[in-house]
Amino acid sequence: MVIAISAAGSDMESRMDQRFGRAACFAIIDTETMKYEFLDNAAAAASGGAGISAAQTVADKNVKAVITGNVGPNAGKVLSAAGIEVYYGKDVTVKENAELFKKGSLEKITSSAPRHYGLRG
Repeated sequence: MVIAISAAGSDMESRMDQRFGRAACFAIIDTETMKYEFLDNAAAAASGGAGISAAQTVADKNVKAVITGNVGPNAGKVLSAAGIEVYYGKDVTVKENAELFKKGSLEKITSSAPRHYGLRG
């Protein structure tokens, strides 16, 4: 299965970024082979629509699940429409979150964060 994990950096030892739409990048990982690539999140610095753009970025990679901390309502709608499940990640590395997902140890996110959750003032 191909998954995406919001990441603070561009390697498997980077911490998971709690923010989805404003994450620095996304790890795209095939959980069967553990092959991966990192995508810069062009939406991270956007003045608006970051969640929607980020959701489209991962949907374009045909992921089946996203692991993150929080997903806003607009991003949640895009992910849901694309058939992508969303899981709460742990405050550990990207690699550790991928392993936890493979073990079935992560909880599904069933509600979204408030609008503009990831914006910094």
